[in-house]
Amino acid sequence: MLKPSLSEAKKRTNKEVLTKSFEYTNLDNLKELGKNKKYFIRTYGCQMNEHDTENIKAILEDMSYTETDDYEEANLIILNTCAIRENVHNKVFGMLGRIKNLKERKDDVIAAVCGCMAQEEVVVNEILEKYNYLDLVFGTHNIGNLPKLLEKAVSKKEIEIEVISGEGSVLENLPVKRDSKYKAWVNIMFGCDKFCTYCIVPYTRGKQRSRNKDNIIEEVNELVEKGYSEVTLLGQNVNAYGKDLNENYGLAELLKDVAKTNIKRIRFVTSHPWDFTDEMIEIIKSHENIMPYIHLPIQSGSTKILQKMGRKYSKEEYLTLFDKLKNNIKNVSITTDIIVGFPGESEEDFNETIEVVEKCKFDSAFTFAFSARVGTPAYKMKDTIDDDVKKQRLNKLNQVVNKYAKVANDKYLGKTVEVLLEKESLKEGFLSGYTDTMKLVNVEADKSMLGKIVSVYITDVKTWSLNGELRS
Repeated sequence: MLKPSLSEAKKRTNKEVLTKSFEYTNLDNLKELGKNKKYFIRTYGCQMNEHDTENIKAILEDMSYTETDDYEEANLIILNTCAIRENVHNKVFGMLGRIKNLKERKDDVIAAVCGCMAQEEVVVNEILEKYNYLDLVFGTHNIGNLPKLLEKAVSKKEIEIEVISGEGSVLENLPVKRDSKYKAWVNIMFGCDKFCTYCIVPYTRGKQRSRNKDNIIEEVNELVEKGYSEVTLLGQNVNAYGKDLNENYGLAELLKDVAKTNIKRIRFVTSHPWDFTDEMIEIIKSHENIMPYIHLPIQSGSTKILQKMGRKYSKEEYLTLFDKLKNNIKNVSITTDIIVGFPGESEEDFNETIEVVEKCKFDSAFTFAFSARVGTPAYKMKDTIDDDVKKQRLNKLNQVVNKYAKVANDKYLGKTVEVLLEKESLKEGFLSGYTDTMKLVNVEADKSMLGKIVSVYITDVKTWSLNGELRS
């Protein structure tokens, strides 16, 4: 049993980050472990988790498992978890209760928890105490060891826990079963060294470590050859790419090189304002295949609260960057993240956040009421805010955010935009996809149009989506 350790997860050293190439070890003995068996995966959290799930699916299918979207008919259930918000914790533990009922009815069900929650010491202790009917717990650093872990979980009668706590390495050549044939996630870095006081990610994902640029470009080129139209470059703090490599090669240079692959669309998430450079802005505005969409979390409009959060920029510095993006990148769409109710947030601090949203008029925002994560500095902070006050502030903030989301969408009425059609819409006979500025569009179109970038004339505008008609 290898349990996670918060004290180990906090450590940062100058040790060289190892790059390893994934290889199956003794898979011949395991490639039929899942024969005539089905697996179910539920993913919580960020794009990084979604891409991890794509890797897990590929490994399982190499072991002869087949996927099902009904957990009750699965022989293997995996919950790939997120540790950012308390409500996700609650959802995961609620699902574990349903899995317990299923295991009582079916004795051949293997249940596993992985992802960021599995990296939390307090969570694994709770699993051992209350949910020890689980079969397997593994972390973010050892997805590549899944075949051996599953073999142990199937053969043993007690819970198998293997969660590595540490700075982490870079694992290349993991197999992947992509959820889309048209757009793809591409990891460019892992981990984070920012240590914002509210955030558990530096502990669950390890230290900041960048992939070699040549491996990234090779992966994008392979996607182009397979007919993919869009890639999203992923990192917990994607703007810091390359800082750990000491090669004078950062995200600006990487964006430029990825643009040269002639992939039709390039996006990147998530950006930290601290690391957004003028060189990046110049590269974005000078390449048509780098999309004019920036997700730029502000978290709070109060400099006092930003300092308590450990964000290392002021409200004024954020606004200066925001204006620079708006003034230099044509038609840029900017979205953000905002937390309300952080310890010590006064009514005046909250009103400053509202004022920033009124000024920036974000295209949309992910908004959250603060929830303390065990092990982070914010967990021990005093001056906590009453839950009712948090709810009131969140409701008020959402009203303002929603207003400007509709204002941003209204600008598209009567215009023709380019849309990558990527899936069938909920309405029969319609397809949906996104503009270059990340606006969701629904349009009547035949399934044969899936995967194409088409011109759509916008006829109707809602707060979170647009409707339109195909134009030749």
